Amino acid sequence: MPHSSDSSDSSFSRSPPPGKQDSSDDVRKVQRREKNRIAAQKSRQRQTQKADTLHLESEDLEKQNAALRKEIKKLTEEMKYFTSVLSSHEPLCSVLATSVPSPPEVVYTFHQPHVTSPRFQP
Repeated sequence: MPHSSDSSDSSFSRSPPPGKQDSSDDVRKVQRREKNRIAAQKSRQRQTQKADTLHLESEDLEKQNAALRKEIKKLTEEMKYFTSVLSSHEPLCSVLATSVPSPPEVVYTFHQPHVTSPRFQP
């Protein structure tokens, strides 16, 4: 079926001559592709930077974790040592042998400041 050239067809009414239309479309395509290529490149760089940052943060956290585990081990060994020293001392302790009353329990109280604002009055 042949294509009719109707004057109401908007693609023909406002278009420049065919040679100029093709070249300006090509220029726009090339510009759009270049812009898209640059945007994709920047996106990949940001993604790589984020991955590098996360990797460094992960390594730092691993080091901190190792240091904390080492400290826990040291403190656990120290606690075992002091517990054994205390256990060996208890039978020989003259202070514990005499019936000394245990000190009263210490109760901490926290004082609340006095509020003088009329808004807070009962």
